Amino acid sequence: MQKNQHPLTKLNIFSLKGVQMRTFHITWITFFFCFFGWFGAAPLMPMIRDQLNLSKSEVGNIIIASVSATIIARLLIGKLCDTLGPRLTYTILLIVGAFPVMLIGLSNDYTSFLLFRFLIGIVGASFVITQFHTSMMFAPNIVGTANAVTGGWGNLGGGVTNLVMPLIAAGFAAMGFVSEADSWRLAMVVPGIILLIMAFVYYRYTTDTPAGNFRDVEKTNISTEQKKHKGSLTDTLRDYRVWVLTLAYAACFGIEITVDNVAAMFFIDRFGTSIIMAGAMAGIFGGMNLFARALGGIVSDRVGEKFGMKGKGTLLGLLLILEGIGIALFAASGTLFFAVVSMLIFALFLKMANGCTYGIVPFINKNNIGVVSGVVGAGGNIGAMLVGFLFKSENLTYAEAFQYIGLGVVLIGLLVVVTKFHPKPATQHNIEANELDFQRS
Repeated sequence: MQKNQHPLTKLNIFSLKGVQMRTFHITWITFFFCFFGWFGAAPLMPMIRDQLNLSKSEVGNIIIASVSATIIARLLIGKLCDTLGPRLTYTILLIVGAFPVMLIGLSNDYTSFLLFRFLIGIVGASFVITQFHTSMMFAPNIVGTANAVTGGWGNLGGGVTNLVMPLIAAGFAAMGFVSEADSWRLAMVVPGIILLIMAFVYYRYTTDTPAGNFRDVEKTNISTEQKKHKGSLTDTLRDYRVWVLTLAYAACFGIEITVDNVAAMFFIDRFGTSIIMAGAMAGIFGGMNLFARALGGIVSDRVGEKFGMKGKGTLLGLLLILEGIGIALFAASGTLFFAVVSMLIFALFLKMANGCTYGIVPFINKNNIGVVSGVVGAGGNIGAMLVGFLFKSENLTYAEAFQYIGLGVVLIGLLVVVTKFHPKPATQHNIEANELDFQRS
C-alpha cells in the first residue's frame, strides 16, 4: 500500500498535496458555506420580523425550529457516514438542503416561514460529516487538531454570514431588483446556489478514505476491520461518556448557534444599533472561529499526550466553566463596548470547548465514530433548542435568558470535570494498535 493511502500524522494547513489535504480543505470550505444556508436568515430576522409581523414568541419558535430538524438529521447522518461513506452522504445532504434555503423567500406568513426554517435545519448535519471525514483522513495523534481546524474554520461561516447576508440583501435592493423590505427573499437564493455547487465539488474531488471510497476498498484490511468490529447506536447510547460529551456540546456549540441566531436582534433591541452594525457585531463572535476552535483542539492534543484522556476531560470542563462566567458578564453588560468585550471573552472559551469536545469524540468508540459524532453533535442542537425556549418567553429579556444560560454552562462544566473519560480496555487496545500502524506507515 502506498504511503499516501494512510491517514496523515501531520497537519500542514498550507498544503493541497494528496487526497487527505484536498479533502481537509474541501470539507471545511463546504461546512463554511453550509452556515450561509443554515443561518443566512438569522441576521435578516429584524426585517423579516417587521414584514411578517412576528411576535417575540413567534421569533422564539423560529429559533427553536432552526435547530430542531438538525437533531434528527445529525443522528441519521452519523449512521449514513458509517454505511454510505462521507462523500455520498455530504453530496446528498447538500442537494436536499439547498432547496428549502432557496425557497424560504416564498414565505408570506409565520407558518410558512416556520416550516421552511425547520426544513433548512437539516443542513446543520453537515458538521457530523465534516468531523467524521476529517477523522478518516488523520491519525490519532493529530485528529483532535484536524477536527478542531475543520470545525472552527467551517463555523467561521456563522460569523461571516452575519456580516455578509445583510450586505447581499442591501446590494439587491440598491440595484433595484427588489424593494428593501423584500431584499431578504432574493438574498436567500445565493447560499442555496452555493450549496448545489459544493455538492458537485464534494462528489468530484473527495474520497471516503485515503485508500479510496468505501465501495472500492471493501476487500482491504481497513474496511474488513470496520465491518468486523462495527458498533451500533444501542452500544453508543449505553456509554455514559457519550451522554456527558453530549451535554458538554450542548453547553458550547448549542450556545454558539443560539448566539448566531439572536445576536443581531440582541444588539438592535438593547443598544439600538443598525442592522448592518448588529450583523458586524455578531460577525465578530463568529470570527473567533478563525483560531479559537483550532486552539482548543491543539491544546487538547497536547494535554492528551501528557495527561491522557483524564487531562482532556478536565480541560474541557474548565473551558466550560470559564465560558459560563463570560456569558454571565455578557448578560450584565450595560454598554455596547462592554458587551462586545465580554462576548469575545466567552466566545474564546466556548469555541475552544467545541474543539476540545471533538478532540475526545474519536477516542470514545473507534469503530463507531460516525454514530458517536452524530449523537454528540445532536447534543449541540438539543442545547440550542432548549435555551430557545428562554428567548421566546415574554417574561424574560434576552439579557436575563443569557444569565440563566451562564449558570447552566458552569454546572455542566463541573460535571465534565468529575467524569472519567478513560477508554474501555478493548477500545484502548484498538487505538494503540492503530497508532502503531500509523507510525509504521
